[in-house]
Amino acid sequence: MPKNPCELSFPLMIGGPCSLESKQQLTQTIHQLYPITKYIRAGIYKPRTNAHQFQGLGPAGVELIHDLKQTHHFQLVSEITCPSQIEGMSKICSIFQVGTRNMSNTALLKALGQTDLPIILKRSLSGTYEEWLQSAEYIIKAGNPQVILCERGIRTFEPATRNTFDINAIPYLKAKTNLPIIADTSHGTGHRHLVAPIALAAITAGADGLLIEAHPTPLTSITDANQALSIEECSALFNQAQALVDFLESNNT
Repeated sequence: MPKNPCELSFPLMIGGPCSLESKQQLTQTIHQLYPITKYIRAGIYKPRTNAHQFQGLGPAGVELIHDLKQTHHFQLVSEITCPSQIEGMSKICSIFQVGTRNMSNTALLKALGQTDLPIILKRSLSGTYEEWLQSAEYIIKAGNPQVILCERGIRTFEPATRNTFDINAIPYLKAKTNLPIIADTSHGTGHRHLVAPIALAAITAGADGLLIEAHPTPLTSITDANQALSIEECSALFNQAQALVDFLESNNT
């Protein structure tokens, strides 16, 4: 199988708040997570199911990140929701994210294919493996091979969890494609107490990294409070995940 096309180090650990809320919030997140990972997630543009809910800070958030980068060294991972955002966001982001609602937005995928940043492509709520890979192909065909697949749970008949994390996707796609695949078990479960155990199961299944929602004060998070870990919990999870990766690799040699 061809070499992984992404010019990143794996396992890739990405943590941070669902939504960028304030400079203080992100500064605290960076200070506590940076010793473990330099990749910090923070949503600036937020496509929400409910049109009346918080939609993100938008351009004000871009300026906030720009100012913060003058004094703090971190790599921002954030979602792009339409092609017009790419130019401004490319000045502050190290990795772009395509959210579940935009997996089949071909105009956006083609536009991101013309950039030179890695693209995290989340699976849609009802997307099949083949549909997901075909969406990735739009980015690749447009000129950017640096696609990272992200399993984030699918919609099933089970109401107990927000989504059902499809752990089958990881070994299946690892055998079918050279694209890396990471696990978002925050959205994949919707419950704080399930995030870590399912994340470690995903690593055991072969995931190349984790995308985890973490907040300095999870219960006050503007978005997705129920699934957000504290920064301390996220740090502990990343340490556990790295130890598990090391163990699995040592037993495969």
